[in-house]
Amino acid sequence: MSASPRASKTRSNRPGWSVTFRHPVRTDSRGQRGLKVRRGLGTSDDAEADRLVAELNELLEDESWWSGDRRSEAERKFSPVVVSAFFDGIEAGTVDSQAKRDQVIPLPNAQDGYSHVFFLGTTGAGKTTLLRHVIGSDPIEDRFPSTSTAKTTTADIEIITAPGPFRAAVTFMPEHEVRAHIEECLEEACLEAVQSRSDSKIMGAFLQHREQRFRLSYVLGSWAEPSDSDESEFAFEDEDQTEAEIDEGEAVGPEERSRNLARLQGYLERIRRVAEQVEKGVAGTLGPLLDQKTADDRAAWLELFGNEAFAHKEFSEITLDVMDDISDRFSALSAGTIERGATGWPILWSYDNEDRNEFLSHVRWFSSNHHMQFGRLLTPLVDGIRVQGPLYPSNAELNKAGKLVLLDGQGLGHTATTASSISTRITQRFDSVDMILLVDNAQQPMQAAPLALLRAVGSTGFADKLAIAFTHFDQVKGANLGSFEQKREHVMASVANAIASLRDIVGAGVAGALDRQIEKQSIFLGGLDRPTPKIPVGYQRELARLIEAMQQASGPEEPVECAPQYEFKGLEIAMHDAIDAFRDPWRARLGLSYHDAIAKEHWTRIKALSRRLANGWADEYDTLTPVADLLARLQEEASKWLDRPAGWTRQPKDEEEREAALDQIRRAVFSRLYELTKRRLRDDQVAAWRVAYDHSGTGSAMRRARTIDDIHRNAAPKISAAMSQDAREFLSRLYAILREAIEEAGGVILPVAA
Repeated sequence: MSASPRASKTRSNRPGWSVTFRHPVRTDSRGQRGLKVRRGLGTSDDAEADRLVAELNELLEDESWWSGDRRSEAERKFSPVVVSAFFDGIEAGTVDSQAKRDQVIPLPNAQDGYSHVFFLGTTGAGKTTLLRHVIGSDPIEDRFPSTSTAKTTTADIEIITAPGPFRAAVTFMPEHEVRAHIEECLEEACLEAVQSRSDSKIMGAFLQHREQRFRLSYVLGSWAEPSDSDESEFAFEDEDQTEAEIDEGEAVGPEERSRNLARLQGYLERIRRVAEQVEKGVAGTLGPLLDQKTADDRAAWLELFGNEAFAHKEFSEITLDVMDDISDRFSALSAGTIERGATGWPILWSYDNEDRNEFLSHVRWFSSNHHMQFGRLLTPLVDGIRVQGPLYPSNAELNKAGKLVLLDGQGLGHTATTASSISTRITQRFDSVDMILLVDNAQQPMQAAPLALLRAVGSTGFADKLAIAFTHFDQVKGANLGSFEQKREHVMASVANAIASLRDIVGAGVAGALDRQIEKQSIFLGGLDRPTPKIPVGYQRELARLIEAMQQASGPEEPVECAPQYEFKGLEIAMHDAIDAFRDPWRARLGLSYHDAIAKEHWTRIKALSRRLANGWADEYDTLTPVADLLARLQEEASKWLDRPAGWTRQPKDEEEREAALDQIRRAVFSRLYELTKRRLRDDQVAAWRVAYDHSGTGSAMRRARTIDDIHRNAAPKISAAMSQDAREFLSRLYAILREAIEEAGGVILPVAA
């Protein structure tokens, strides 16, 4: 960026003049100073616009103004719109979304008589469908929360059952994250264009982020018009209607769809133009893309293309236009109150209403995934929805007390390679909830993701909070399965086999605790795609049993009167195994070595991960979760080590008392290990992650892989007889964590024998 950035007046899709400039202090999504900013000047008069632009250039040319503490002085010298355009971004801080929702609707706790239930499960298992039954949400009339076999729940959904009016508090992704997602979608679209992909491929990349959590199609509209094929040809004659077409007033009409499609056509043309212009420059440096013979050469060409596309003037103009389109969608809201941040970006939407139908009709704009509303939905921008009201089961006999906080979120992964660890976003909530409800498909129970969750729940000491709701139980069929009990035994046999496969990973004690808990807290449900009154009576009884268990989950814990005693022997071996179990699969993901069942990740995914850690947005990208992986491996090995105490202050009377005593220590260890892994792998390594992200040119993918491997080695050094000083300090901290946790939970550290 030049030392003297200049502002210029521009026209956008907004009325009047705008000003565009590179901000000398604010950083872009790649961490570089010079974020391109566009703000409306509030005037259509040429002379007035020129005067305001001149004022802004005076600010930009004098570095003494480039500090937030000079705002008050600037307000005495410059016009308010100029001061706002320059200083708002400097002063923008981090917003705590949870705290924002708390300000509007505080979460009740056990002292208020409430139980917190955390819904977890693989995408499509039916966790949100089950949640609908618990809150009495009709699939045709209410359609809240939204369901689908695809990734639907992408934000935290918090539902408080309580009498009184319906209330909502919705918080949104930070502006810089939304812009970063748009830029990643735009870069992917440019990459598709330069590889001569079809229009639908280009717009598919533009309208849906590869993580599938951020979908611009919801906000901007669908690229393709609905198919002309007769959908009745694909419907079964006896199929019940479980989802209704929305009311005409909520649907996006034909004229609006046409306008949206025309705007998308304009974006496509601009994307192709950017790709064409950037391609010429890259080809001049490295030669045409078709001449790149090796995979590494092709990757280097495409990475350079992506970097050059990002720097192209039109790239940032498209991004700013999309941001303006998003702002227009917020302006179209007809109810509720929007609170905005310093830059004008929405932070919180709140709304109260006595009428359930009216209330949900407005809330759905933040949660719906209905194709007839594409082009007006705000769903991808939401990071949390909290709703409170009389949201009870539609059958009165299912509602025993009605004091529940129901927490739903993004689904778990599907395959073994993508579900090796559970995201820290999930595991950090274990301690604050009363029930961890795993919703699993009874037709194919205990696949990789549910097993990963069991590993996490057991090794962290929260097995006693676990419950499992097996959905699609009505679809468990076979000549040998003639009764409910036979089907139940069939499913539970699969569960027993799955837990047995975990015995070597989590230890016999944890595996036994999981086995006992699942036997005690398993629910079998079928027909959840129907309204509750239409579910067979037997499954309604199972649903009632689940709701009763939810309401009893916040009861006081039984005091544990025995405590384990430990000698610090064998911990080095356990931690050595944990480090290897973390680093070896990651070396395979990075393409530096081979590991069973672990494939090399595409360079674009590794780069996206490094980008998030370099900018401090997150400690994971999609299924790439290094912090969660290190935490899980350390916790699992620590849990197995804890499972072998040297003695007891009093012998436990049974296995349940034994595990209860050990779980107290496991929980204390987990909270400390999280802080350790987060600091060593994320907070202390920001500069190194920046280096990894900044690698470019031929061979950059391999250099990035080696840099990340170095980060892992520094964060989790090898434990051995010839370990480095850093490794000794790391091991010493692990000893301290175990000692602190054992003593906090009432355990005893035995003196070392002379």
